[in-house]
Amino acid sequence: MSRQEATNILHTENKTMLTTIAAFIRDEEGATAVEYGLMAALIAAVIIAAVTSIGSNLKDVFDNVASKLTVAS
Repeated sequence: MSRQEATNILHTENKTMLTTIAAFIRDEEGATAVEYGLMAALIAAVIIAAVTSIGSNLKDVFDNVASKLTVAS
């Protein structure tokens, strides 16, 4: 194999590698999955906060009803 042939092979391999790296950088599929994961985590946090708040308020309502039932009996 001549030096020129070896240089051509290396040039082709580098070009292929650069093309592959460029395609990887342009690919946004993984970024989209991360964004969906972050949105799901945020929605879950909001639901947990809402349920916790409603749960506390609901406990107060039941305690109030229980105390009025105790007084009435």
